[in-house]
Amino acid sequence: MNIGAAAARTGLPSKTIRYYEEIGLIRPARGKSGYRDFADADIHKLAFLGRARMLGFSIEDCRTLLGLYEDESRSSSDVKRLARSHLVQIEDKIAALQSMQATLSHLVEACAGDERPDCPILRDLADG
Repeated sequence: MNIGAAAARTGLPSKTIRYYEEIGLIRPARGKSGYRDFADADIHKLAFLGRARMLGFSIEDCRTLLGLYEDESRSSSDVKRLARSHLVQIEDKIAALQSMQATLSHLVEACAGDERPDCPILRDLADG
């Protein structure tokens, strides 16, 4: 199947598929004409990578996960360790976003939002 059909089946843009090939995450066969010929296994890998990226895994984490997926002698503890590390990163980002939300909510509430020039939001950004 060509790259357009692979993109349609996986929901990934052709540009992303080309990038994954460029960095070695997938290696579709090439026909005599030089065009990519995606097999079902390639489609499965692309779907796997798409799902992993949707969960926020980095490209290098995806490379590791794909390697673990393809290694039948893998230990699930390796997969869990990687996923747990990523989960901690997500939790840290959520905590940082909640802190930003609390700070900005406080500043928005403190601002009168009227015609006066005094603004606690600008003051906080300047003093920050």
